[in-house]
Amino acid sequence: MAGSVTGSRRLCILFYVLAVVVVVVTAAHNATVDEEYWEKRAEEARSFNRAAYVSDPVATLNSFNADVLRATTRRSLAKYTGPCMATNPIDRCWRCRGDWATDRKRLAQCVRGFGHRTVGGAAGKIYVVTDASDDEMIMPRKGTLRYGVIQDRPMWIVFARDMIIQLRQELIVNHNKTIDGRGAQVHITGAQITLQGVQHVIIHNVHIHHSAQHGGGMIRDSKHHYGLRTRSDGDGISIMSSSNIWIDHVSMSNCSDGLIDAVNGSTAITISNGHFTKHDHVMLFGASNGDAQDAVMQVTVAFNHFGKGLVQRMPRCRFGFFHVVNNDYTHWLMYAIGGNMNPTIISQGNRFIAPNDVNAKEVTKREYTPYDEYKEWVWKSQGDVMMNGAFFNESGGQNERNYDQLDFIPAKHGKYVGQLTQFAGALNCRVGMPC
Repeated sequence: MAGSVTGSRRLCILFYVLAVVVVVVTAAHNATVDEEYWEKRAEEARSFNRAAYVSDPVATLNSFNADVLRATTRRSLAKYTGPCMATNPIDRCWRCRGDWATDRKRLAQCVRGFGHRTVGGAAGKIYVVTDASDDEMIMPRKGTLRYGVIQDRPMWIVFARDMIIQLRQELIVNHNKTIDGRGAQVHITGAQITLQGVQHVIIHNVHIHHSAQHGGGMIRDSKHHYGLRTRSDGDGISIMSSSNIWIDHVSMSNCSDGLIDAVNGSTAITISNGHFTKHDHVMLFGASNGDAQDAVMQVTVAFNHFGKGLVQRMPRCRFGFFHVVNNDYTHWLMYAIGGNMNPTIISQGNRFIAPNDVNAKEVTKREYTPYDEYKEWVWKSQGDVMMNGAFFNESGGQNERNYDQLDFIPAKHGKYVGQLTQFAGALNCRVGMPC
């Protein structure tokens, strides 16, 4: 009997060792396959990103400003009296309509700025998230958010009720998706939302916070593929090699790395109507001094409130063209807008309220760059309001991007920023009522 038990134990140990070997070999194979898979996705994305890039970014900037000026007459910016008031052209497109819940996809017509072509999941069906769990990374259950975002077809994702979705691993979003939190209070927490090598994604009206790093593992990114993922950084939203992205009316705070990072040649992005609090590295546009593909990056940052507990990077930029317009900067500890590697930064109609620290009054920071180099970078301020000693260190003049102030249609002046950003962050929209 003892010999039989010993033999059984040996057999169990043998099966265990064989199982471990199979898992290790399979993981190694998948890692190799996944490298090829993501390289192919990145190459395909680069062609989409180049197509999304606009050769005349000032025309897009001017179009944005013209829309704002048309939509914000003195009468439309009168004191808020309710039940609904939309104070910028993005919100005026949809917010005060009582039928927003039955005409959700109208939202896709409302984006402005460099992400203005973004349609998200407008060509697809409505998918309702009914299950707040996130237990399965490879075979997610129907009804969960993860099941919705991996589909290979366009999809407009909404939520059946208020919910907190605690992500166990990064949430990898497929092409042509809208995550639309209107009608519910939706909190997405625990891990980052990843947009990698995709086009046409809208993330709207959700709370994103307390994203943490995760060790990776087998995670599905589409109906036809799952594979081995390495460690995720813990960003709130990580945009890699992607284009036509719109992030609107989000409330974000307390993530392990950045709140929103856009890298690897991502472009055609608008970030609008957000409320950002309690974070150090807020937005990073361009990850590396050696990643010259970020020269195609074009981003509009508009109507956002950069609020309590923020330190820096609102945003920090490399290489590309960035229109930072009509935002309210009420708090920072180090600086508001920074960058290196010769980005073009056009700041228009913002309000900058400097901290009381005499060493942090400057809005701008050129990272690790001497004056002799950065003096040619095009960093312009027009119509900005500077308060409590804030000042913007302008530069630029003699290089190939020599923009004169007369090239720009002025933005709505910074004195109106409090009204333009009055409803920043996730809204409390209820079905059957204007939002």
